[in-house]
Amino acid sequence: MKIQHLLKTGLLALLPVLLASAQGIPGGSAQTPQQYIEKWKSVAVKKMQEHGIPASITLAQGLLESRNGNSVLATEGNNHFGIKCTSDWTGGKVFHDDDKKNDCFRKYRNADQSFEDHSKFLERPRYAQLFELKPTDYKGWAHGLKKCGYATDPRYPSKLIDLIERYQLDNLDKGVDVSYASKGDAPSKAPSGKPAHRSRNSNDDNTVTIGNMRPVELFDGRIKFVRARKGETVKDIADEIQQMPGLVANWNDIAKDGSLEEGQVVYIQPKRNKNKDRESCIADKGETLWGISQRYGVKLNKLAKYNNMGIADPVQAGQKVWLRRPRK
Repeated sequence: MKIQHLLKTGLLALLPVLLASAQGIPGGSAQTPQQYIEKWKSVAVKKMQEHGIPASITLAQGLLESRNGNSVLATEGNNHFGIKCTSDWTGGKVFHDDDKKNDCFRKYRNADQSFEDHSKFLERPRYAQLFELKPTDYKGWAHGLKKCGYATDPRYPSKLIDLIERYQLDNLDKGVDVSYASKGDAPSKAPSGKPAHRSRNSNDDNTVTIGNMRPVELFDGRIKFVRARKGETVKDIADEIQQMPGLVANWNDIAKDGSLEEGQVVYIQPKRNKNKDRESCIADKGETLWGISQRYGVKLNKLAKYNNMGIADPVQAGQKVWLRRPRK
């Protein structure tokens, strides 16, 4: 179509919209990386809790594979991770030129289904070695995905790592929220102008403060926690640290609508899979497996597994409780 004809028909002004629509961008308004992260970070964190895949990796893959949610696959097929059809796939399909013409890709009813399928896809045996990495080892995951054959691009790991570090997505893996101003890449600031969260370095004391001057302590030099004040709930603490109540509840293996006892330890990031220094402990009278989990900073489900118990099974006074996988 000639420019002169566009001018005469008034279509020239619509050209940017037409071009954007052709690229799969609804209404011609491309979604920014920050908007994509804000929209999907809670889903990525939820999948991390359910499947063990770092939220930073999930979001970085989504940003890269879907072009911030603007790709044709994302807009037409709700496919945010470029997952192709496999022999066992019985869902919808969308065709797009990739390694070959009209490659078959999975089509989902909504994007949430795409995030869930991505998590399940990575639970296949070929990716099993990734789950042996620490949950905060985003670099190991990035290189491991390439090694296991998720992508053929030799720069795939560095692209993921660049995105994670540019947008500080690794904070999500540690239980710290990320948020952005409407423009620019910088994380949001607290009203005082200082960062909303502080990270401890090797020169700091063992305690920092947040919001309302609440002390944040470190268990075993690694896991941040606070102590509940009289009458507080999980939601009160979650609001103060700008986190979701369900996330704080999961980190502490308690109900998100529950009340807290004064002085109760409340972890504000995930407990560990095992205790760093001790193999086991001896249970005190009246102690529960949950109490031991909180006392030693070890995930409740891991303790139950190490001791061949249910999470609510009673613990006997004097019982030896393993804090890491027992040696054979």
